[in-house]
Amino acid sequence: MDYSELSKGLVKKCLDKGADEAEVFIQALRNLTLQLRNGAIETVQDSASKGVGFRVLVKGSLGFSSSNDLSDQALEQAISSAVRFARITTPDPNNVLPGDPAITRVEGLFDPDLSKVQVEDGIRLARAVEEKALGQAGITKSAGAFYGQGSGEIFLANSHGLAKNYKQSACGFGVSVVAEKGEQKCTGDEYCQRRFFADLKKPEEIAAKAAQKALEMLDPKMIKTQRVAVIFHPDVGGTLLGGILAAVNGERVLQGASFLARSLGQKIGSELLTVIDDGTRPKGLASCPFDGEGVPTRKQAVLDKGVLKTFLYNARTAKRAGVASTGNASRDGFASLPDIGANNFYLAAGSTPPEEIIRATSRGLLLKEITGYGIDPVTGYFSGGASGLWVEEGKVVFPVKGLTVAGIAQEIFNGLDLVGTDLDMYQTFATPTFRIAQLQIGGE
Repeated sequence: MDYSELSKGLVKKCLDKGADEAEVFIQALRNLTLQLRNGAIETVQDSASKGVGFRVLVKGSLGFSSSNDLSDQALEQAISSAVRFARITTPDPNNVLPGDPAITRVEGLFDPDLSKVQVEDGIRLARAVEEKALGQAGITKSAGAFYGQGSGEIFLANSHGLAKNYKQSACGFGVSVVAEKGEQKCTGDEYCQRRFFADLKKPEEIAAKAAQKALEMLDPKMIKTQRVAVIFHPDVGGTLLGGILAAVNGERVLQGASFLARSLGQKIGSELLTVIDDGTRPKGLASCPFDGEGVPTRKQAVLDKGVLKTFLYNARTAKRAGVASTGNASRDGFASLPDIGANNFYLAAGSTPPEEIIRATSRGLLLKEITGYGIDPVTGYFSGGASGLWVEEGKVVFPVKGLTVAGIAQEIFNGLDLVGTDLDMYQTFATPTFRIAQLQIGGE
């Protein structure tokens, strides 16, 4: 089926049925996932799906419907439903459809060779990483290994002349293991995801990291409550990014539900605080030539050397704010309306190797795990349960568990005093290792 021609034809049908403006979003996906434990295959799922979402405007009112049945009758019914819904909803002058015909050129989104990877290849990879992890000294059990891959194509057309599409693919594998000592049990897991199968890391590298994470947390100690430096490992750096992303969401800003709502253009943090949203990065797992409603993606600094440069918008929220969309409309699939989300969102790398950050810390916590909500986007308060490795005189001395970490966004942003070189640009939500000069640690 020619989905490109179908999308354009369906836009015309929406107009013929009474829509003033219309958008058609078609998604076609193919996914393979498998899980195994101790070499035995537990699940294998190979699925294909397709569907279409209709967004229509009638006198400024919005109607939406979707269908995973692409038969003529089902499509006619879905279009009629969208138009009917639009006629009974409240008009809103901010309901708009984008009209920019441009497409950002992004390299490396689709691996044409991924279709040659068979179920047996995924099983071999998952078995290999599990076997190598179980072969690590001190590892006693497997908590399972997995392999997954997916590919698909997005088609978007609207009544402003947009007709765009792109292909994408992704694959990944990983393992989870257990280290035991007496009554203690510690788990460690590691995974790798890439656009191209050939870019995946070697099983032995993933296995070694999973084992290290489990083993390094054996024999933990408790520390006293105190204020010390906190070094955020890349595995937990997302707690910082998550708070920033929620606080720069244009919808939250307009609602007054963001602690950054009045900080645009102001310096709110350290010179080392640069946060980028990039939908154009080659082979980026969240890269795409246009966002969920057809606006071309771009690379933009959300925070630049501590200065808040922009909020993130989709078309509707941008219209309300009197600005242009930033290309951050996100969709969970054909059955969802555009929301606001990030592309490849990351804290820019610094110049200090992570081992130097540890050596420069006389006393503090290397944070490896955290539970809780991170930075609250409304108040800016930060708290969570924590565990990691205790640092004395520039050396890791023992693991710690059962702690809490607390602070406020202002002291985190301004307390950022060292940023590592170890940024993994293959992650969609990523930070290098970084240090906050002082935070409150709750212990004994």
